Amino acid sequence: MKLSDGLFLKSVRAVAERYKDIEYKELIVDNACMQMVLTRSSSTCSCSNLYGDVMSDLAAGLVGGLGVVTQRKHRDDCAMFEAVHGTAPDIAGKGLANPTALLMSGIMMLDHLGERPRRRADEAALEHLYREGKHATRDLGGRATTQEFTDAVISALPVAATA
Repeated sequence: MKLSDGLFLKSVRAVAERYKDIEYKELIVDNACMQMVLTRSSSTCSCSNLYGDVMSDLAAGLVGGLGVVTQRKHRDDCAMFEAVHGTAPDIAGKGLANPTALLMSGIMMLDHLGERPRRRADEAALEHLYREGKHATRDLGGRATTQEFTDAVISALPVAATA
C-alpha cells in the first residue's frame, strides 16, 4: 500500500511543505482507524477514496451507524451536503432507511445559507424525536419505518419551535 499510494502521498507532501504552520502526520489506514477509536480526536484527515470510505464507516459506527452521518464539502464558491451512506440498494423501497443523515444534511445546508431560525427549528425537532425515543428506526434498535420517523419529525416541528 505504501508504494501504490505514491502519487497521493507525493502530492500531499508537496502541499504540506507550503503550509508549515499546519501539523502534518502520515498514518497507515489501520493505525489511523485505531487512533480514531482510541483518541476520539477531532483532527482533519485527508485520504484517498478507499481509505476515506473505511474511516468514515468506522466513524459512523462510533456514533450510531451510517444512517446518522452527514458530510459537508465546500469551498468559497460552492457547497455540497449529503448523507454518507449512499443508496443502500438492499433496503431501497422497503421503508427501513433512517432519514436522519439526509435531514441533517438539509440542516447543515440551511445553516450554510444563513437560514438560522429554520435550521434551529428543524434541528430541535430531530433532537426532540431522539430524546423521546419512540420512533427509532431499525438501525437504532427500534421498529419505526422511514415514513413513521419522518412523520414524527414533522409533528415535532411545532413542539420544537416552542421548546
